[in-house]
Amino acid sequence: MSNAGPQSAVVRFDLPDLASMRKFGYFLGTLLKSGDVVALNGDLGAGKTTLTQAIASGLRIKDDVTSPTFTLIQEYSGKIPMFHIDPYRLTDNSEMYDIGLEDYFERDGIIVIEWADKILDFLPDKRLNICIDIPAHSDTEEQRILTLEGEGELYITLVNPLEKKYPEIAQRRTARANS
Repeated sequence: MSNAGPQSAVVRFDLPDLASMRKFGYFLGTLLKSGDVVALNGDLGAGKTTLTQAIASGLRIKDDVTSPTFTLIQEYSGKIPMFHIDPYRLTDNSEMYDIGLEDYFERDGIIVIEWADKILDFLPDKRLNICIDIPAHSDTEEQRILTLEGEGELYITLVNPLEKKYPEIAQRRTARANS
């Protein structure tokens, strides 16, 4: 490792189908450690819950993982606890204070947030951002593009191993060393 400081990257993964996204999410789940925050964004039906279920599987969570759209937060036990947050139906950010979101960032566990862009002001700076897109001109309805962004330690421990495991579908968009 050079002395240039922490690295950051934006890496795009072109996944041919949902089965590939599940394998990808499972592997990501095996890499996560307590304190990690995964912020998911994408259109309705893009696969945020599917990816979250795969991450949970990688964490050896046995429960059925469903989107907590009406409960806002679901807690799951596994090798590491996972807190699944979905602020989709929120109309006012003050509701995040009401449910004690900030307390979850202090607990031991992994936080996965669907529709993370709705609560950006509440999220820690150190997080893994994943945007899920359905290509406009796709050969199949199941093709997805995942764009991952991680900085510093998150790049080193999450994005880099994913890029190395899936070199055939990974495309680095930017890479820089921070001073």
